[in-house]
Amino acid sequence: MSGLMNFVILVPSSFFLVALIKFLHDYLWIPLRIQHMLNSQGIKGPRYKFFYGNNDEATQMTKEALSKPMALTHDIFPRVQPHIYSCINRYGRNFLYWDGVRPELVISEPELIKEDMRPGIIASVETMLKKWKGQVGKEIEVFHEFKLLTSEVISRTAFGSSYLEGEKIFEMLNKLSIVLSRNLSNTGIPLFVKLQKPAYMLEAEELAKGIQDYVSKIVKTREDKVVKGEADNFGIDFLGLLLDLSATEASFNRMLVEQVS
Repeated sequence: MSGLMNFVILVPSSFFLVALIKFLHDYLWIPLRIQHMLNSQGIKGPRYKFFYGNNDEATQMTKEALSKPMALTHDIFPRVQPHIYSCINRYGRNFLYWDGVRPELVISEPELIKEDMRPGIIASVETMLKKWKGQVGKEIEVFHEFKLLTSEVISRTAFGSSYLEGEKIFEMLNKLSIVLSRNLSNTGIPLFVKLQKPAYMLEAEELAKGIQDYVSKIVKTREDKVVKGEADNFGIDFLGLLLDLSATEASFNRMLVEQVS
């Protein structure tokens, strides 16, 4: 009887221990490891706080900024994104920021941005102008056209693809950003959120999974081409550089595909 009792206690205890280890690995070990690696490369930023990252400080700064009247200078940046403004002043134009457990490498140095995005901007603008030439005499919705242009530039820089190929990704990213921004302050208690997730979190997870699945297909296609000898490398875009890193750094190989989106 005592043996059965010990077994009944041991099984759930083992499951709980495994779940606890995985939780600490995902929400503590990986973020601290990423932070240490980037700090060693000279990229600083606000310290990661368990589970919440830097969201609490961002929410508090935003509330404080919006509670004050706007200055006559119309300098809107410190008002709409006070946390980013504060980090730039403290850590420089390039820094690491934590959106919960998700790391964000913020690059606001114009020359670095221009260097990476110039080819995509040129190609996308040329495509847009060619389309406009075929619409002479017709009304053009400029806001919509420049929205597509922005998406295509980012898509070309990240995936080396046209906007049409990356359209689904950006559509889901837009929906995800809306869901998260509406519920920025609804962080909740970690343990209870894990047990019973609110509707907005389920929707966000579904969108995030869709984005990851779509990016994984692109990654798989590029990997297959390299393996079959149809391509010499993974590409010269941002995704290609990440895949080159995963091929040379074994410790990053599996984590990269999960984090790339």
